[in-house]
Amino acid sequence: MEAISHAGAAVGVLSKEGVVLAAEKKIMSKLLETSKTTEKMYKLDEHIAAAVAGITADANILINAARLAAQRYMFTYDEPMPCEQLCQHLCDTKQGYTQFGGLRPFGVSFLFAGWDKHFGFQLYQSDPSGNYGGWKATAIGANNQAAQSILRQDYKEDISMDEALKLVVKVLNKTMDSTALTADKLELSSVTRDASGKVVYHVYTEEELTPILEAANAAAAAAEESSS
Repeated sequence: MEAISHAGAAVGVLSKEGVVLAAEKKIMSKLLETSKTTEKMYKLDEHIAAAVAGITADANILINAARLAAQRYMFTYDEPMPCEQLCQHLCDTKQGYTQFGGLRPFGVSFLFAGWDKHFGFQLYQSDPSGNYGGWKATAIGANNQAAQSILRQDYKEDISMDEALKLVVKVLNKTMDSTALTADKLELSSVTRDASGKVVYHVYTEEELTPILEAANAAAAAAEESSS
């Protein structure tokens, strides 16, 4: 848990129209080609995605296990695996690693965002212990306590997708070390449904992120001026 609290932050917000996930990208070197891959956002199945805080190598093992479980369920029952069932399956695996000597627990926390016919849009958080819970808005990783308090203040029951986008960016703006947010410092994705009812997982490109971040930086600067 201590290792995860120092890892790049990840934030999730649930709305009636979908779920927004955002995560801080830690750039270790300016020579790294970061735009080619996402290291924080993963698609588990057509209807569910995850954001990661912690050791990426540990996350990869669990991501593969989750994808395999989702495909096996689809193969057996010919319908998508319910979100909570997939989350619980992964948490059972994590819990097993805390139970016996000779095994190190997975040093990773997840935010799961998905949709199923039972409960609609859902957001779950899971810990290395195997604990998990459903949330309306939550944060994991660095400065998660500060992030949670902003979410508690600003979250509304009838929040729209646009407001949810602004909220996750605001939270990262406040909790990340950098003075101003730029598109290369974070990853943003959403899980929504299109007109035909198909679940759509979308990772925002740098071009799509830039106007959102510029608006957030301007709002933050205006808020600071009015408070001073």
